[in-house]
Amino acid sequence: MQGNKLSYQNSPRECTTMGAKKMQKRFLHKDGSCNVYFKHIFGEWESYVADIFTTLVDIKWRHMFVIFSLSYILSWLFFGLVFWLIAMQHGDLAHDEEITPCVAKVHSFTGAFLFSLETQTTIGYGFRCVTEECSVAILMVVLQSVLSCIIDTFIIGAALAKMATARKRAQTIRFSYYATVGLRDDKLCLMWRIGDFRPNHMVEGIIRAQLLRYMEDKEGRMTMEYKDLKLLNDQVILVTPVTIVHEIDHDSPLYGLDRKALAKDSFEILVTFVYTGDSTGTSHQSRSSYIPREILWGHRFNNVLQVRKKYYNVDCLQFEETTEVYAPYCSAKQLDRKEHEWNRTKKTLDRGTSTSTLEVRDTSFKAVALISSSEDPEDLMKAVNQDSR
Repeated sequence: MQGNKLSYQNSPRECTTMGAKKMQKRFLHKDGSCNVYFKHIFGEWESYVADIFTTLVDIKWRHMFVIFSLSYILSWLFFGLVFWLIAMQHGDLAHDEEITPCVAKVHSFTGAFLFSLETQTTIGYGFRCVTEECSVAILMVVLQSVLSCIIDTFIIGAALAKMATARKRAQTIRFSYYATVGLRDDKLCLMWRIGDFRPNHMVEGIIRAQLLRYMEDKEGRMTMEYKDLKLLNDQVILVTPVTIVHEIDHDSPLYGLDRKALAKDSFEILVTFVYTGDSTGTSHQSRSSYIPREILWGHRFNNVLQVRKKYYNVDCLQFEETTEVYAPYCSAKQLDRKEHEWNRTKKTLDRGTSTSTLEVRDTSFKAVALISSSEDPEDLMKAVNQDSR
């Protein structure tokens, strides 16, 4: 039984709840960024400086460009000041032709700065040069050359490592905004969709999902409880969009939740996709999350794959679209219990008479109908008991 199609091609619509109930704060945003901020970190700057290479790789590009420029300009200014002081102490600024200068053709701070720039960048115009007159000037040239190699190693190496991370690659991996709960092979399943919209796809990928539940103890302290969700297809080759399926069985933390209980509960499903890029061969990770108001009960995703004569066609417009379909409002636990009762009753039918067979079958069909329409477990049990009498 299918209903109307629900389209979410435009910007996703957040469901707002009326009343005093506060909106649930996300632990993980839809774009994969964590909604966590640290305060009063001990030794924060020391840890960043101790691992300076990782710090340079993690910072933003505009900060990287500022550090890249300042590292060279400040080193040029520092050694230019040193050469200017050497020239001043030796008397090179007096323009005395009888005195052999420490650095030839350096008669001002501008000249010393230009000599420092030419030395560190190995330009070598042939106009300014250090002489054998001052060993201190020779030592400064050696130190500046060594420091130049160190700066080049860190800055250029960090820039290359930053480009190799290819964090923008994760933005082309897209998760569906909504997850759905529906029947799949007569079992209630939680499903969401993931797709890669680049021509060059990843080599392989592993999907993992965890249910994060916020719990508060008697003293008012909040704790977080993580539970893994078992996926039927956790290893995928993402050439076309794939629907990830979690069967809600007795090992699932969603086993005892019906439609109303799921909507009122406070939890968050964290999904991660770790994969290897085909172009660079490096490992990447994409993340997203789903909270109860983003889980549609009784929906399924529309088909995106169409078979042509010579190729397969993927309709990206159908990636976010769902269709409302039949799904019982009860929990998977109640559904399994009624199925067990039905199987037990079926065995009784085979042994009974034709009259008792018709009566029991009529009773069982009524119980199944009650499961499809009832949302309150207490109402469901009362109705089943009355029907059995």
